[in-house]
Amino acid sequence: MQPFYFVKMEYREVRLKVDDQNTKDILIAILAEEGYEGFEERAGELISYIPLSGFNNERLDEILTPFSIRYSVEKVLKANWNKQWEENFQPVIVDDFCTVRADFHNLEIATEHEVVITPKMSFGTGHHATTQLMIRAMRNLTFEGKSVLDFGTGTGILAILSEKLGAKSVTAIDNEEWAYENSIENSLRNGATCIEVHLGSLEHVAGRSFDVILANINRHILLRYMQDLEKLIAENGYVLMSGLLVEDEDIVVPAARSYGLHLLSRESHNNWIVLLFQPDRSSMARKS
Repeated sequence: MQPFYFVKMEYREVRLKVDDQNTKDILIAILAEEGYEGFEERAGELISYIPLSGFNNERLDEILTPFSIRYSVEKVLKANWNKQWEENFQPVIVDDFCTVRADFHNLEIATEHEVVITPKMSFGTGHHATTQLMIRAMRNLTFEGKSVLDFGTGTGILAILSEKLGAKSVTAIDNEEWAYENSIENSLRNGATCIEVHLGSLEHVAGRSFDVILANINRHILLRYMQDLEKLIAENGYVLMSGLLVEDEDIVVPAARSYGLHLLSRESHNNWIVLLFQPDRSSMARKS
């Protein structure tokens, strides 16, 4: 594995005054597509961060106007942000299956699996409904001896869990440097030996084949790379997708079907969904 490093970078902390959970979910989906990172939900408030270079006040006003939401913006350094995560990060327990905790938590683990992460900046601490949906869905898949692609790995939670579930090889990819760095650190912290982390996109795995593809990203990225994902999945493999709102299903499922991906199941939680697909290579819908 390549060494990781952290640099100080200036961010904007945006605090949105919002109570409704459904509105929070919608805003998280929209802002994630605009480059916002590290969402934190509190009572009556949604907090997010974006690099100074990507912050556009006019664009933020345009997004929030339909919701009539007040907000405030503050300057924050990456190092300060890490400290805030560490002060507020709470363990996540997904049924009796998996606990996601920080290294400074001291608790008795009663679940089958445990993932220890350093809650830096990466989106995917296990708190969001989509990560929990993915973890629950992974419980029902066979990972023993399988090759896995974690597309949009974030903190690396799903990649690490894949190895713990018996995967023989895991390829984790993210196009954000902070996620790349953090996923390497978290893999090392969990003693992972078969996780290969890449900074970039699917160009790193062109021509390869995977038994399981995990893609917890967002609708637009999934639609953009749907054909590529179908080409990368093995004959009897599975593609697990999330980062999707309930209303995204009517757009994502037909798009997947057009590339020969057949929907096997869906689960929902707090207006978010996870979709499980399998390739239908006999379908004439597959495109080259």
